[in-house]
Amino acid sequence: MTTTGVEASPSSTSADVVCRVVANPAETEVHHAIRRQVFVVEQHLFDGGDWDERDEDPATLHVLGMVGDVPGGTVRLYPLDDQGLWKGDRLAVLPEFRRHGLGAPLVRYAVKTASERGGQRMIAYIQLPNVRFFAALGWHAIGEPAPYVGVVHQQMAIALAPESGAS
Repeated sequence: MTTTGVEASPSSTSADVVCRVVANPAETEVHHAIRRQVFVVEQHLFDGGDWDERDEDPATLHVLGMVGDVPGGTVRLYPLDDQGLWKGDRLAVLPEFRRHGLGAPLVRYAVKTASERGGQRMIAYIQLPNVRFFAALGWHAIGEPAPYVGVVHQQMAIALAPESGAS
């Protein structure tokens, strides 16, 4: 077990990756534990925890990325306005799961989910080493890099597909 309480030895391949909204309080705890491990313990972006008021908002969706039946990553998404603007944040993948390709499915799931809920556009603040990764997934930079939670990030955005399923 890792400090997140999640088994750290996924034996599955990337074909076994599944992303879904948390289903119960226990999964919400795992979601937060993964975020804490990445953002507090590993990256030192926050002191104590990365939890904020968005975590209590019922419009916020907390997502788990699973390799097989083992949670290894998270993302959170929520609407910012009534005009279809959404924000994705707190994308976190535990180090032992990064080789399983969990990041891209989490990002794609967030984009698809926001689109299905009427979203028109999604924004995110991306750490500079991850900008190329997001660009490869169809995101584009907005403005210049700037400090966000004490670390330089690039704001990025993606247009969300219409609900009709058009690509």
